[in-house]
Amino acid sequence: MKTATQNYTSRTADKFVVRLPEGMRDRIADVAKQHHRSMNSEIIARLEHSLLDLPILPEQTQPSRQALNEQLDDLSSSEQALLVRYREMSRRQQNALLALLANEQQ
Repeated sequence: MKTATQNYTSRTADKFVVRLPEGMRDRIADVAKQHHRSMNSEIIARLEHSLLDLPILPEQTQPSRQALNEQLDDLSSSEQALLVRYREMSRRQQNALLALLANEQQ
């Protein structure tokens, strides 16, 4: 019986065609380049993050961008950068980072 990590290649992975709105492909390519990832990896990371970490809430219950910005204002620029990078990670990557930090504190 194969596990999810055994023999996983681009040839064995599920494929799904997505029609992107005009300009989105270029935006994804730019962000992927900034994160030193392929477009596919960037899309997967963002999907994984949204599906595993954040429940989809009705529009009226989501915090406003202004409220989020006010919370970020209390952080230093390096803390803000760390938070942004952390939120871009998959749940698995976040857990690995937290485990690594916990081991260093012991």
